[in-house]
Amino acid sequence: QVQLVESGGGLVQAGGSLRLSCAASGSIFSINAMGWYRQAPGNQRELVAHITRSGTINYADSVKGRFTISRDNARNTVYLQMNSLKPEDTAVYYCNVDYNGRYGLANKWGQGTQVTVSS
Repeated sequence: QVQLVESGGGLVQAGGSLRLSCAASGSIFSINAMGWYRQAPGNQRELVAHITRSGTINYADSVKGRFTISRDNARNTVYLQMNSLKPEDTAVYYCNVDYNGRYGLANKWGQGTQVTVSS
């Protein structure tokens, strides 16, 4: 069984920063891509940032220059450093992982962590 544990969400004023973490554990042989998505009320879930095992990164246009994704392969952990936060960044943030597990290739979502940015 594979688990994703997210942390780091919370309430912050506009212009502030938060750092999200997502640690994967369980029956994982290796992790391929890792990413962060978000979903605001009434909206569809959208990609925020994505990083491959080799380090190729892409960001949503709305967060470029403000957010930084990184990963620690030894710890099976992905991070999202969020700076210059705006009220429109308010959403539930979800970690997503593509991995090689006991039964082959699989995908897993985290439980989500709330980020609220006040104006």
